Amino acid sequence: MTRIQIYDTTLRDGSQGEGVNFSLQDKLLITKKLDSLGFDYIEGGYPLSNPKDSEYFQLAADMDLKHALITAFGMTRRRDIAAEDDVGMRALRDSKAPVVTIVGKTWDLHVTEVLRVDEAENLAMIRDSVAFLHAEGRQVIYDAEHFFDGYRNNPDFALKTIHTAQEAGAQIVVLCDTNGGRLPEQIAEGVEAARSALNIPVGIHCHNDSDVAVANSLAAVDHGAIQVQGTINGIGERCGNADLISIVANLALKKEGYEVLDESGVMHLAELSRYVYEIANMNFRSGQAFVGASAFAHKGGMHVHAVNRVTESYEHIPPEVVGNVRRVLVSELSGRSNIVAKATKFRLEHDNELMAKILERVQEMENDGYQFEAAEASFDLLIKKVVGTYAPKFERLHYRVNVETDNLSEPATEATVKLRVGDNVEHVVAEGDGPVNALDTALRKALRAAYPNLDEMHLVDYKVRVINSSEGTAARVRVVIESGDPHEVWSTVGVSENIIEASWLALVDSVEYKLYKDDGEVGQDMDPSTAEPAAAKTSTT
Repeated sequence: MTRIQIYDTTLRDGSQGEGVNFSLQDKLLITKKLDSLGFDYIEGGYPLSNPKDSEYFQLAADMDLKHALITAFGMTRRRDIAAEDDVGMRALRDSKAPVVTIVGKTWDLHVTEVLRVDEAENLAMIRDSVAFLHAEGRQVIYDAEHFFDGYRNNPDFALKTIHTAQEAGAQIVVLCDTNGGRLPEQIAEGVEAARSALNIPVGIHCHNDSDVAVANSLAAVDHGAIQVQGTINGIGERCGNADLISIVANLALKKEGYEVLDESGVMHLAELSRYVYEIANMNFRSGQAFVGASAFAHKGGMHVHAVNRVTESYEHIPPEVVGNVRRVLVSELSGRSNIVAKATKFRLEHDNELMAKILERVQEMENDGYQFEAAEASFDLLIKKVVGTYAPKFERLHYRVNVETDNLSEPATEATVKLRVGDNVEHVVAEGDGPVNALDTALRKALRAAYPNLDEMHLVDYKVRVINSSEGTAARVRVVIESGDPHEVWSTVGVSENIIEASWLALVDSVEYKLYKDDGEVGQDMDPSTAEPAAAKTSTT
């Protein structure tokens, strides 16, 4: 088995993506998560660029990491200055990072037009920088920036630059498709040329401007690269970097003879993906390969029918091997196969009459604007209602939302919620940053005494979609709320002409699902013959 080194640059290259910003604590948390899964290198940033990165390396040096090596990133020394006198070189040396990645120019266009030095000085900058850090006892990785463009334009000079890094003490040369413009066959050609010119290993670092960064990285490995650099979820500047989630999954599950991460690392890829999205405050990509919520989601009735019989008929891997789950989507287009598949966890799939009732109810609600593809928690509650086993955890008596403002101040929002919880009536008031937040706060406040576990529930995403836009401001809207706790993420839906009412319906479903789930009542056997009548009526006045 060949060990492929997985080098993560989420904290440096990934943070250059539009809208991505990690705090110091964020970077430390991600570092721990990556190390726990067996990542080989974690590039923490450029210690000279800002105080946050400088402090990160000082704190990371004291972390008890089980596997990963912390890596500092920097550029070659400046022109016409000795490496030991260069402030960037000294910052890398003082970072305490055991590994330093030095990036240097490979494309003669950059040498003459960007750096504005001659080729001899560029080679000296590479040699001096690598040699200085090597002499300081650091493991040096040399990143050959724009290698593939440089090799196409002036192959002799491009190969000379990486050979210089090898002579100066680099332990590995990483070939960079910095502009993201190369295709797999061009990557393969460049890797072969570099390997022929060097006695040390090569790695690969691809950007995704042509949407083939993962394919390019895999092609490089096939042609001898032993290290792959990239980011979690492919975040990064412009179109992003090579997505390490897909690269690791493909190397571990699709290609023979390669070893990546630790034994259980691959099984936690979905968890890792969502963890980084959460910390970066980014929306999940539902269609993301391997780990997206839709990666193993089936909607077409024919597909679901086949998957129910032979899972691999429409799935390229079992979803659980990367920590994902199979989902069967329900809509008026789905047909009975989808309803049967969804109802399997309730052990109702053999009740044809109930299947027909559930499908009929789904079609009625979708005609009113509901969609359950992205609201599985609401669908689970719908099944309980149709079967007759739904007993609300609380009775909704009344709610009111007030928004007050004037020309001199920000709007003030206040929500009043009145509920019956068991034998008690809770009547509470709460303020919030907008009506939905105020309702959420008031609802939790009213339920906290009876259900303290709601404190661990949090909002992940909130989406509003206009259904019948021809009605203008009187149009019906669909609100989907995505909620989470330390164990699961779930979605609920509400529909109304009133956006507050639609939000309230989705919010109540979300809380109900959390309470049912924690009580072990989601997916339990629901024999309608033993169902007790609902314990409380519901009102949304």
